[in-house]
Parts: sequence; structure tokens; C-alpha cells
Amino acid sequence: MTRDIDLLQELARHRAVTVMISITTLDNKLVRVMEPRTSQPRRRLAAISRLAEAGIPVGVMTAPVIPGLNDHEIPQIIQEAVAAGAQCAGYVMLRLPYAVAELFERWLEDHFPARKEKILNRIRDIRGGKLNVGEFKERMRGKGVFADQVNTLFKSACRKAGIENSFPRLSCEAFRNPDERQLSLF
Repeated sequence: MTRDIDLLQELARHRAVTVMISITTLDNKLVRVMEPRTSQPRRRLAAISRLAEAGIPVGVMTAPVIPGLNDHEIPQIIQEAVAAGAQCAGYVMLRLPYAVAELFERWLEDHFPARKEKILNRIRDIRGGKLNVGEFKERMRGKGVFADQVNTLFKSACRKAGIENSFPRLSCEAFRNPDERQLSLF
């Protein structure tokens, strides 16, 4: 994202962009097994800082939230992201569609065998007994006691950090259709 700061600044002048940087964990050991080839959390926080300094609305996505594994980090992630310049925050609960569920279960067995059943049971709890649901209102947040606890923790962390309900308002006033004709593939 930072290599496109000049383009993002132009969009920001027209209120046509908000950049969301995902931070799954601040634990370097966990990030190495969870997202081995991605930017480290400190680099993501530095990107938030650079974007904010350039006047680009930026926020943090705590995603995916895995109940029983990284959900306890939500307050610290939000606090550090806001300190770096994040103006808003969001979260997405872990989704395990199709073959991803089996891969995730094997990943838990390899890296967190003692916590595997606890984590899977919490995911099932927020997914109505399943590892995944596709319904629009439920798939990103889940429902039930653990989903409510994560939501309360997230909202509390945002309120404490001073970014409650603070998503920037975007505008499409500057959008111009380059041509009224439908383009052709050939």
C-alpha cells in the first residue's frame, strides 16, 4: 500500500478512499506459523503510520479473529494501530468454507494440538454447530456467547482508543465515467 501513496493521496483529496490494513496478531511467533510469508505486524503498523502521515484515511482490520487463539489480542492491536494513526477499525471472525476447514484442523493439530478442540468448539459455537455458515449477516461475525464476547471486546477497545463509529465518509462525486459506450472484449 505504501508504494501507492501518491495515488492514494489523490483519491483521499476526493474522499474516495479508505485503506484498511489487516493485523491478525502482534505475536511474532504466532504470525510466523499463521501467516509465514506476510509482512510482520510492526511493518503493518509502520504502513498505517506512513499512510496516516500522508493524509490518507487508514484503519485496521483485526482479521481473522480466531476464538481461543488470537481474540484476546484485539484491544492491543487496536490500541497500537490507533497510536500509529488508524482512524477506524473492523474485525472478521474466522470462516472455514469448503476444504479450508480440513486444512485448518490439520494446521491446529500441527501447531496447537493441546488447544485444537477448544478452538474448533468455539468456532462451532459461533457458527451454530458448524465450522462455517454462509448467511450474509452471520458469516463475518457469527452469533452466540463467544461471538457476543468478541463483539463486546472489540467495541470496548475501539471506545477506549477513541475510534468508536469513526469510519470516514466516502464520496463518489469525483467519479467520471470515461466513456458512455460499453467496452468490448475484442
